[in-house]
Amino acid sequence: MLDPRKLHLLRELSRRGTIAAVAEAAAFTPSAVSQQLSALEREAGVPLLERTGRTVTLTPAGWLLVGHAQ
Repeated sequence: MLDPRKLHLLRELSRRGTIAAVAEAAAFTPSAVSQQLSALEREAGVPLLERTGRTVTLTPAGWLLVGHAQ
């Protein structure tokens, strides 16, 4: 089973658009949010984020998981 706290962070990323904004809203560091999202990817077994330089976007699997998390 996937961790609901990590799913919440993924959902917030879909809403807020940046890891920094998610971190600020959740009172975490950006590094902590990034680590939690990486752990969620490992738990899910599929890439949920596409990393390009310093930006991240959700993959189709990420968007699907966000839909289920809501």
